[in-house]
Amino acid sequence: MAIKKPFEFLEHTADVLVRAYGATIEEALANVALGMFEIMTDTSRVEPKIAVDVRVCGYDLENLVYRWLEELLYYHDVHGYVFSKFEITPLSEDIVEGDKMICINARVYGEVFDRDKHEPRTVVKAVTYHNMRIQKHDHEWSIDVVFDI
Repeated sequence: MAIKKPFEFLEHTADVLVRAYGATIEEALANVALGMFEIMTDTSRVEPKIAVDVRVCGYDLENLVYRWLEELLYYHDVHGYVFSKFEITPLSEDIVEGDKMICINARVYGEVFDRDKHEPRTVVKAVTYHNMRIQKHDHEWSIDVVFDI
């Protein structure tokens, strides 16, 4: 079986649609995050100088994807971080404030955005639920996310 690239950009009228792939849902989550940061800069130039531990829970897979990407976007907007490596533990079900949630723990690696080192590309304003799709085909997961730019 041919190995697909981790993500691709698909046509969308005004925003950016990323389709990410993975052998596991965790790998697909890592790749959709990589795709989001690739919208912003060339992630191949982002070094793993800092590590941030992230825990995110959602009511379902779509909500988990949304909250995962929003949390990473928060670190970019508030701290100026760009990330290029994502280590995600297997999904777990937890009870959070009385509700059953799907959760992930991750360690993400990157550095502070530096205009002298990192190519500034497009600003990602927000993650959206518009056209979000999470699918499993045979032995591969795919996640589609539209980003508001």
